[in-house]
Amino acid sequence: MDNTLNWREKIITRFIKVSGYSAIIFVGLIFYFLLREGLPTLREVRFESLFATRWYPIEEYFGILPLIGGSLIVTIGATLIAVPFGIGTAVYISEIAPRWMREILKPLVEVLGGLPSVVLGFLGILVLSPYLRVLLNLPTGLTALAGSLLLGGIAIPTVVSVAEDALDAVPRSYRDAALALGATEWQTIWRVTLPAARSGVLTAVMLGVGRAIGETMTVMMVTGNAPVMPTGLGALFAPARTMTATIAAEMGEVANGSVHYHVLFFIGIVLFMISLIVNVTASAVVFRQRKRQERILS
Repeated sequence: MDNTLNWREKIITRFIKVSGYSAIIFVGLIFYFLLREGLPTLREVRFESLFATRWYPIEEYFGILPLIGGSLIVTIGATLIAVPFGIGTAVYISEIAPRWMREILKPLVEVLGGLPSVVLGFLGILVLSPYLRVLLNLPTGLTALAGSLLLGGIAIPTVVSVAEDALDAVPRSYRDAALALGATEWQTIWRVTLPAARSGVLTAVMLGVGRAIGETMTVMMVTGNAPVMPTGLGALFAPARTMTATIAAEMGEVANGSVHYHVLFFIGIVLFMISLIVNVTASAVVFRQRKRQERILS
């Protein structure tokens, strides 16, 4: 009996190790494929032409700065929407809502997080974009603002779900101690619970930002797909094009091995590096916060 259990434990342990290593291997293989297909761009396109402000591949203009700028302005707009609403909703569900309300809102948030992005894109085209065009008196409602609003809505369920779990993980004794010292419920939430769950809340924000950066169908449908270099806040009310939308829209039409083909993979490398930097930064901050909490507790 003991030998059977030992063999089962060894098999399960090795399976877990292989699963963990396979995640690293798969990411490494994806990055290798991107490098293999994208690095020829540096040989085929001059550096100053690659980081120029005009994207028109038919005439061999491969400036990717408008695509990077479009991605950044849409992602920043989505973050400004998703972070306050997401954290506020997580605080309400975890700390304020009665139990019956929590049992309704929590599954509802999970369902919203699973909605296909193409469905939200259709809603954006049929409802949001015409409304923005009339409300703001714009030539077209297909703008970076429409993309930011929809991406913010897509990122909110991710932020809510992860942040609410982090708040629930804070020991009840923290809240009881603060209330016993005379703190109000809001002071307890703002000065005790949220700081105690800071690392988890930051992780939720970074996951939401990552979801916004990597979204494709929604932004391709509602941002207008105009590769225009954003200049100032006015770019939020003008059409834009993101890196993900460019890859999705043009990859199926290019010749395998062409300059355009390699440039699209180079855009994928840039997108991969941006996502990597965001995740590494978040991991470093979370690790630093945990070390600081461990020093305080010790």
